[in-house]
Amino acid sequence: MDFQHRGEIWLDFPELVAGVVFAGGITPDVAAGDHIDKFTAIACARLEGSAESELPEIRAWRRAFSRMGLKPTQYRCASEALLRRLRKDGALPQVHPLVDVCNAVSMAFATPVAVFDIAKINGPLEVRYADGDEDYLTFTGQTEHPDPREVIFADQARQVHARRWTNRQSGLSAVGDSTASVLVVAEAMHDSAATDLPELTAVIADELSSLWSATPLTAILSQSAPRFSSAGPASPSSPPA
Repeated sequence: MDFQHRGEIWLDFPELVAGVVFAGGITPDVAAGDHIDKFTAIACARLEGSAESELPEIRAWRRAFSRMGLKPTQYRCASEALLRRLRKDGALPQVHPLVDVCNAVSMAFATPVAVFDIAKINGPLEVRYADGDEDYLTFTGQTEHPDPREVIFADQARQVHARRWTNRQSGLSAVGDSTASVLVVAEAMHDSAATDLPELTAVIADELSSLWSATPLTAILSQSAPRFSSAGPASPSSPPA
């Protein structure tokens, strides 16, 4: 499994830091309730002191969405949407133990965390600007096309696995009962992202190890180390695409 952000993304968003976790052996039958509750409690404590929109991690993504020409109150990054739902409903619905754990970690760190079933990804996955003719499968089974220059997660078959960067994942590679191997990607742009993302990545790796006895591969990606490969370490440098 290979993953990268294209050079033009790093040029336009040099403050970006990404954490990547790759693991196999995933099953839907683990009991993750205590783990989910632990991170949800951290998120609730953060919301007691500040609205989700005022958290530095969320504010940074709102600025990024504005730079992409998106209204931050219309299109929210995934972590803001989760925190908003938690504040309103008090809890999140259960989806799959891994998704539920990653959602809770995402809320605790106020940082978008995407989880992809790699069996549904064709070739390398990259974050890039859309041409506009790629295919995106919604969770209701409809096919959409991203807007030109929209930031997307896309594979070599031109399938879109997330739209508007950290706004919405695709139904195509969503984790389900048959999922065995996953790629987890967390991304941040706030001032302390370089410190926070390694911690977040280690937390997710620990959860995978604890709950699924997995041996995850991890990497921290930046402009100077932009690529991850499950076959080896991320490359130290990459010229802009």
